[in-house]
Amino acid sequence: MNPVREAKRFDPKVFLSQVGIGRTLVEVIKKKHIFSQGDPGDAVFYIQAGRVKLSVVSGQGKEATVSLLGPGNFVGEDCVVGVRSVRMSSAIALTDCTVLRIDRKEMMRVVHEEHAFSDVFVAYLLLRNTRTQEDLIDQLFNSSEKRLARALLLLANFGKEGKPESVIPKVSQEVLAEMIGTTRSRVNFFMNRFRKLGFIKYNGTMEIHSSLLNVVLHD
Repeated sequence: MNPVREAKRFDPKVFLSQVGIGRTLVEVIKKKHIFSQGDPGDAVFYIQAGRVKLSVVSGQGKEATVSLLGPGNFVGEDCVVGVRSVRMSSAIALTDCTVLRIDRKEMMRVVHEEHAFSDVFVAYLLLRNTRTQEDLIDQLFNSSEKRLARALLLLANFGKEGKPESVIPKVSQEVLAEMIGTTRSRVNFFMNRFRKLGFIKYNGTMEIHSSLLNVVLHD
């Protein structure tokens, strides 16, 4: 094999970890917007560190949390997949975040020219689509207690490749209530129950025990 060609082999992990043409690192402090609903869809963001909340505000001013994302997730990828010119949601830092901003033009180039990257990106989109379907089923058929337990487990990456995160940044009960479609008082009630049963601990950060799976699996 040609050593020069081998040296130039494209590595998606390197691409997503370094600055370069069309790529800049952005530090976003807690509670600040990465982008806002209605902004131009001119870039994709890749989360290197921190947690991000995706939220949507209706025409009547009601806000809903769509998803919570962490390291390894893309944000704002719909500007590449679809033809929308504006953001359909807002991305807000739940913790201090480090994100790689990839210009839409550069993102389109690597998707079309670098098969290794397009494989990674398409796999990610399929996983997000599956997650969206699971979220819809969860909302339609599960109790609010089960929805809360599932949301906490997803935050801790249970069920994903690699070791789950037993300790995660504390998420407000208001955000959790928006995610699962219930009231803050109901979330508070279930969180206290989970804590008494030893499923979770929280004091500044939140510790999730694998035994919380029992709530999701119990009929």
